[in-house]
Amino acid sequence: MPIKWVLHWQPNAGTTVNTQILSEVSQCVESINGAKDGRWKTTLSFYKPILRDQANANEFPRDFLGISLHEQPDKYYFVLRGQRLIMEAESSIQTTMEKLQSYKTRVALNFEGLQYQLGDFRLRVGKVLPVHTETLRGIVMEMEYLPISSWETSHAIMGEFFDIWKEAVSKRSLPGHFMHIEPNFTEFGLADQYSSQHTAIQYACIMAQMIATSQSAQAMRS
Repeated sequence: MPIKWVLHWQPNAGTTVNTQILSEVSQCVESINGAKDGRWKTTLSFYKPILRDQANANEFPRDFLGISLHEQPDKYYFVLRGQRLIMEAESSIQTTMEKLQSYKTRVALNFEGLQYQLGDFRLRVGKVLPVHTETLRGIVMEMEYLPISSWETSHAIMGEFFDIWKEAVSKRSLPGHFMHIEPNFTEFGLADQYSSQHTAIQYACIMAQMIATSQSAQAMRS
């Protein structure tokens, strides 16, 4: 499958994300001739164990994520970052988990927005919203290069395109920038050929970074 980088918006110190930034970012894509090509939506859930005995709390992973990717609607991905584990299951596993009552959703977030085609690249700009609310929590972008599926081989051209993108965004003097965090996929046992499991791990990593940024901002305010 095509290689993909998942980027997130890192606000400048003392600033937060807002819909104006999201609008400007979308205009940036159109300014470099990106053509609208439909919508997309990915959902990420934080799970916590339903404990019958609090003494067993340490036996369960704390950082347990479930991810439903727009590119694989019939699959569901579990990521345990602390244990460096990634698992692919059928999407019906969510119903099974509800019936077993072993874990419950602590918080769920939607990543959704517009998709753009730009030559051999496909860009997706999305807002991060808690499910059932319209409170903007972040901005993400998927940058996909269709001809290549090797993570290593793609680095040069992805890096070049990212530089072009950063230059386009910088012209708008927005209070922040897009960040690319590159996970060590080999730690999760993944090979060089790109897969949806690579995408799920990237989402887990940017989520951790967004939480850290939010906590840092709250600490500064208090």
